[in-house]
Amino acid sequence: MIKEWLASYRPANQDEAKQALREIMQEVALAGLFRAKFYEKAAFYGGTALRIFYGLDRFSEDLDFSLLAPDANFSFKPYMGAIITEFHSQGMEVSVREREKAIDTNIESAFLKSETVWKELVLEGVVPQQGLQQVPSIKVKIEVDKQPPPGFETEEKLLLQPFSFYVKCFALPSLFAGKMHALLFRKWKDNVKGRDWYDMEWYIRKGIKMSLPHFLQRAIDSGDWMKETITEAEFHELLHKKIDNVNMDRVKVDISRFIKDQTKLDIWSPQYFHDLTAKLQLDAPEASVPPAGQKN
Repeated sequence: MIKEWLASYRPANQDEAKQALREIMQEVALAGLFRAKFYEKAAFYGGTALRIFYGLDRFSEDLDFSLLAPDANFSFKPYMGAIITEFHSQGMEVSVREREKAIDTNIESAFLKSETVWKELVLEGVVPQQGLQQVPSIKVKIEVDKQPPPGFETEEKLLLQPFSFYVKCFALPSLFAGKMHALLFRKWKDNVKGRDWYDMEWYIRKGIKMSLPHFLQRAIDSGDWMKETITEAEFHELLHKKIDNVNMDRVKVDISRFIKDQTKLDIWSPQYFHDLTAKLQLDAPEASVPPAGQKN
């Protein structure tokens, strides 16, 4: 089964093979979490969710989850065995470890690290042998937000590999809000991610509306917005200021390794993103924090 699964990607070189193998690992991990009933507690979001379930045409690295309700005592350990068992059932071996955190945060992390079986799969002729000697070690980072901001919506999405099952995912307007929060408020000056800009372009071109209430909750939760309301004009002001200050060359460099068609980036410039974001749709002209005890 794995041979056919890998062959369906038609990788033409080592980089494409690595991306395909990582995505197969991601889907096997999702299956293991399903068997462990993880989606009764958490929902899938982020770039990988957008690619696997909503058709984003770029590869993504991580598996990002949010608990459905805050739980400071949540641990990922009970789910590790199910992930390992699922890989074993597919004839693959992985090691799973929890990341040791230097500081206390709301994110529980673990890593899936591929073993040599991945190299053997490639060398069996599934991938065209264009000077490939080995497949690099592949890691899939898993993160779970234990203290999620409120206001997101979810839906059940069907995955067909390695068997048919449903995954609880953030709905598109909430996914869009999370992406815009990341784009606008990444903390490190040099932490420029072209993936944020590529995904924003995808959302806008698809005509998907962003959840302004969930964006507001995220911005307040991260300490990046101090008011309990935000208007459409204020949101766009934040966005245009970000466009004026980002290093567009670094944005392009970061996204280039995740997409096949590099010509898509030819039009990228500050002016392009100013014009593009003028077409960004919000689900409300203004958002405010709901009264205590009330869900938005």
